[in-house]
Amino acid sequence: MAQPFDVCIRGAGVVGRTLALLLARDRLRVALVAGPTAPAAAATDVRAYALNAAARALLESLRGWPDDAFATAVLGMQVCGDDGGEVNFSAAAQGAPALAWIVDVPALEAQLAEAVRYQPLVEVVDAPPQSAALTVICEGRASSARAEFGVDFDVTPYPQRAIAARLVCEKSHGQIARQWFANNEILAFLPLGGDQGNSVAIVWSVPQERAAQLLALSPEEFARQLGVASHGALGALTLGSERAAWPLQLARAGRWVGTHAGKSWALAGDAAHTVHPLAGQGLNLGLADAAELAAVLHERDYWRSVGDLRLLRRYERARKVDVLSMGLATDGLQQLFARGAGPLQALRNWGMNGFERSGPLKTWLARQAMGLRRT
Repeated sequence: MAQPFDVCIRGAGVVGRTLALLLARDRLRVALVAGPTAPAAAATDVRAYALNAAARALLESLRGWPDDAFATAVLGMQVCGDDGGEVNFSAAAQGAPALAWIVDVPALEAQLAEAVRYQPLVEVVDAPPQSAALTVICEGRASSARAEFGVDFDVTPYPQRAIAARLVCEKSHGQIARQWFANNEILAFLPLGGDQGNSVAIVWSVPQERAAQLLALSPEEFARQLGVASHGALGALTLGSERAAWPLQLARAGRWVGTHAGKSWALAGDAAHTVHPLAGQGLNLGLADAAELAAVLHERDYWRSVGDLRLLRRYERARKVDVLSMGLATDGLQQLFARGAGPLQALRNWGMNGFERSGPLKTWLARQAMGLRRT
């Protein structure tokens, strides 16, 4: 007779697989509910994640970090405002090997799937088992389990859509991430292909009606408009992939832990919270959820069940603080640059230039984003 599961994880994305591997390391039996899959998705996924040092260390400890060809170190970041404001960050100034790593999504998911395949305490299943004392919902922003368990999800939609694609550039990116705020739009170029690479992943947050227009353009015209928006920073551009788009939102679940039908549950990742992608912190927050929940369960008294609500509330309290602060920061920046020209435009660009010269404040913020909060 098969042994019962200790934990059921609903959602086999990056956060779900990472949490499964962490819990298995503590000798917990984990059922990982994969759900329906789209065979062609991996081949057409154009997304890339900006992962910080904390996320990298976590994934490396689980053998979930992809090869160097799929993880490009960011040595610098240049952020440009809409009226001469500019902020620059440097890994060298922080005494770090990189500010972040831009990671190819399909490669990361494949690496984690391989790690799960070789972990005997994790079993990939088609449906949730009844035996698990704790269910962790990692299904993403549109989670059906979250709704099934009656959890409120407070969503504030932005009047924007994000467009993602891959570009081939005339010039090398030099391992610099670039970002432009202008005309109620936010464009990011994320370096790919290693230290000599000339390809980038883009995330272009634009008003909804503008997104429809951009998606309808020919590849050549779309690339030309990107060249204009990026001020020709990397020379001539060529669209190297299909384009993907999705609506943007700020969202938080009212509760992150609770009980349903006599069993405990917890939320993690996008099922618990989403933020604007302008800071590239979405997956970093989700991986930090997985790490915190695993740590809380690891430190429990031997007689406590993994479904003990006192433990789970400890996890909820710890993570809500970080998520709230990041949500407020990204929402504030989005709202600030969503306002048009005029006195506020000059003020926000003056503020960017002042922040560039702020010394300790700039260093502190950089290290927060890098996942180096304790150093």
